[in-house]
Amino acid sequence: MACDIQQFDADERVKALARKYGYPEYMVARFARFVPDLERFLASMEEPPRTYIRVNTLRINPNALIKRLSDKGFTLRETDVPDCLEVTGEPYSIGASAEFLSGYFYVQDKSSMVPPLALAPQPGDVVIDMAASPGGKTTHLAQMMGNRGLLIAIEVDESRLAGLRSNLGRCGIMNTVLFHMDARDVARLEIKADKILLDAPCTGEGVIAKDRSRKTSRGIEDIKYCSGLQEELIDAAHACLKPGGILVYSTCSFAPEENECNVDYAIKKYGMKVEPIPYGEPGLTSFGGLAFEPQVKNARRLYPHIHGTSGFFVARLKNV
Repeated sequence: MACDIQQFDADERVKALARKYGYPEYMVARFARFVPDLERFLASMEEPPRTYIRVNTLRINPNALIKRLSDKGFTLRETDVPDCLEVTGEPYSIGASAEFLSGYFYVQDKSSMVPPLALAPQPGDVVIDMAASPGGKTTHLAQMMGNRGLLIAIEVDESRLAGLRSNLGRCGIMNTVLFHMDARDVARLEIKADKILLDAPCTGEGVIAKDRSRKTSRGIEDIKYCSGLQEELIDAAHACLKPGGILVYSTCSFAPEENECNVDYAIKKYGMKVEPIPYGEPGLTSFGGLAFEPQVKNARRLYPHIHGTSGFFVARLKNV
């Protein structure tokens, strides 16, 4: 059963910040319980998000790409994430460059590169990506697998399949089979995977800098709905995971009910173990009236004002 949704009274500071930055009071009251340096956090989401690209090493090596883009006037900076470059200056949209159209890179937030790195798929693995569109993480997984092994990409929304197919082709992905289906039914494929990525549908609190309407377009009931759906998807993933296999669970939400709650659920129901990830801030071990298993702190949170990324949550779970 999904976690109880936690709500808190708004004090005068919370009310003032909610008015200043245009949020519902309930949302700021929740953020105030776990976000470090709350006002700097809210202010950071008023700024344009940074632009990052992931070098597609199936097509080109990083130095060659940096030279090609630099010759055209783009300025780039290396980051702490492998194959991830920050675009610090562009004479025109980098997504309109010939290098993009040739599949030499993928425009992708740095935070969304962390789940594939946490999963660490190897050539020869059987891997399932349970929510594949638009393909940033799928193409990253295939890249890490060296286009070998088997990558099963699942997408439930028919309208998003064309974009996913286009990105797979543009990036030269050869080891991926695409299924249009509800990932909750993945057991029907009768496949046991070495590794599974579940980048779950969520309320998207972490992408407010890209979509300001998100401040008010979803509410408490949406957190409750998503939390329940995410729990069902964890059940489905666990049913297809080999003993000793790895499940990486991620969302672009800040809501603990969509994150730590679900990791805690996987620990208590299936005995899964949370393994460390070398990026971000530790996961929460409590929120309001909720208390989580101590190992949930091995999960990681990424915040825009600390990490220069969209908001993200990532947990690496071993099926012991």
